[in-house]
Amino acid sequence: MVSGRLKYGLLLLMLLLVHSIFAQHLTSSVSVNTSRVYVGEPVEVTVSVFTSTWFTAGVDIQNIKVNGAFTVPFRSLSTSKTIKGKTYAGVQFFYNVFPYSEEDIEFPALTIEVETPDDGGYKGVKRKVKTKAKTIKVRPIPPGFKKSDWLVTPDLNVKDSWSGDLKNVKVGDVLERRIHRNAALTVSELIPPVEWDSIENVSYYPDRPFTQNNKTKTSFSAERTDAMRYLFLEEGEVVIPEITLMWWNAGRKKVYKRTLREVVINVQPNPDLGMVTSIKDSLDAMVAASVADSTEEEKPFEFLGMNWKQLSVAILLLILLIKYGWKFFQFIWKTYQTKHRAYLESEKYYFDLFLKSLHKSEDEKLKAFYRWLDCLTLKEYTLDYFSSTYMGSALAFVSAPKQEWMKARKTVLENKPNGIIANRGWINP
Repeated sequence: MVSGRLKYGLLLLMLLLVHSIFAQHLTSSVSVNTSRVYVGEPVEVTVSVFTSTWFTAGVDIQNIKVNGAFTVPFRSLSTSKTIKGKTYAGVQFFYNVFPYSEEDIEFPALTIEVETPDDGGYKGVKRKVKTKAKTIKVRPIPPGFKKSDWLVTPDLNVKDSWSGDLKNVKVGDVLERRIHRNAALTVSELIPPVEWDSIENVSYYPDRPFTQNNKTKTSFSAERTDAMRYLFLEEGEVVIPEITLMWWNAGRKKVYKRTLREVVINVQPNPDLGMVTSIKDSLDAMVAASVADSTEEEKPFEFLGMNWKQLSVAILLLILLIKYGWKFFQFIWKTYQTKHRAYLESEKYYFDLFLKSLHKSEDEKLKAFYRWLDCLTLKEYTLDYFSSTYMGSALAFVSAPKQEWMKARKTVLENKPNGIIANRGWINP
């Protein structure tokens, strides 16, 4: 007869064996390509989940946020590997994490929900697997760089363009300069703005920068365009200083530079001022000659109810109106285009699109809603959270009228006046 202690030992051994078998059924891990980077240098993070059977439902990972860094979900991959002679099916998720401060960051521990059958079974069972947190050391910006011009990228393309004729500039003319940069393997939030130098006898007006993040199945990049308008106040030679753009290639451990050469502009006197004087002198001479020729006439000259002096002033005003009226119209049109482009990139634009979608299908409304939601800074990016937090209750999506959404948006903007993020795209800050 087997003693009680022996029975207890055998039972414990069986439990440990079952636990060991179950533990081998699922495995998960988080790996990084490096544990030490500079500010702005991407860390490639791979989250892996493997099962000795198969997944009966898609693997869903929570929205990952890393404090002090931008997180870019890159792609996912179905794969397999052999563990102790047995083939495991798996799925891997790839992320790029960009630290934006000189403090160490931590890729958080994750709880991942999966659905797989037991070994020898066929019915999927919901389970949870956990991963450990990963700490990443962040190096400070190296000597020789300023924080305002620090950029990490393996490749940077720069395009410098001007609107207007640089060889024919007059006092009062306005030229616009655009510097466009396209950087590989980074995000637009990490491309520093261009530093513009002040120039004597020139007024300058920076335009709102254009930023954009691009992602394909195999790579991603970012763009930034900075624009400056120069108003030339006096004639003479104006030298627009050179601009040096620097970046750090982490793979080659090397600094690269691209210098935009200085631009020399010879500002000429404004011929319009001389034209006005010339026209006035010509008209005065014409008036004097006409008066001399008509001294013997009993009635003074009259055309459309105007004498010579009045007619000459009217002609002068007409010439000026044609000359400067067209420029004024161009200025108004360009101002409208600038404001319209800004509107098309704004949170207000996507909110207006959402309001227009309220009478459309549920799918179109949801797409428009979440696109607008991407322009806000919220604790959670879900319909339930938004409606319960800013609309007073978890209203049904179809029952919320237009007025309720407008009221909710007003509440968001009043609570977070600086909470709008342009071009947020697919980045989790």
